[in-house]
Amino acid sequence: MAEAEQDLLLVLATRLTAFATLGVLGATQELAQATLAGIDGADPELVAEETLCLVATATARAAEVGLRADLARAQAVVPALLDLPFTYRDYLVGGAMIARQDPALLDAHEQVYQRLHRKQAFYTVHLPPNQFPGERLLTDKMGLWMGRISPPRLPESPMDRLQRLGCVPTLLTHLKLVLAFARGEPVGEKVAG
Repeated sequence: MAEAEQDLLLVLATRLTAFATLGVLGATQELAQATLAGIDGADPELVAEETLCLVATATARAAEVGLRADLARAQAVVPALLDLPFTYRDYLVGGAMIARQDPALLDAHEQVYQRLHRKQAFYTVHLPPNQFPGERLLTDKMGLWMGRISPPRLPESPMDRLQRLGCVPTLLTHLKLVLAFARGEPVGEKVAG
C-alpha cells in the first residue's frame, strides 16, 4: 500500500472511530438516563456497564456492515469500537488514580474489567458479526438487555418496559447514523468517510 493510501486510510479510520465513539457515549447516556428515570430501583453502575457494552457492540456491527467494501479500515475501526467499554473504564480509573494518587485503584479495576468482559461477550454473541442490528433484531436483543438491567419482580415484562421507555428508536437512530458515516454517505452538513 502506498504511503498516501495509508495516510488516507488512517485519516478515514480515525474520523469514523471518533464519530462513532461520540455516538456511543451519547446513545449510552441517553439510554441509561431513560432507564434509570423509568425503572425504580435500577442499579446505576449495572445500567451503565450493560448499556455501554450493548451500544459499543451494536455500533461495531453497524460500522462493520458499512465498511464491507473497505476491509483495511474495518480491521482498524471495529476492534477499537468493541474495546470502548474497556477504554472508557481505563479513562475513568486513570483519572481517579491521578486525582487521588492511589495506584491501589487498579486492584478494583481488574474485577470490573472481568465483569465487562463477561457482558461484552454476551452482546457479541447476540449481535452477530457482519449483520446490521435492525429494528427487529434490536428489539429482541434489547429485551434481553432490559431484563439484565432491571431489578427482579417488576410488574411489567422487560419488553413492555423497553417499549414504554422508547429505547429501540434511540439506539436504531444512532446505528443508522454510524452506518451512513461508514459508507461515506452525507451526514449532517459534511459527506462522511
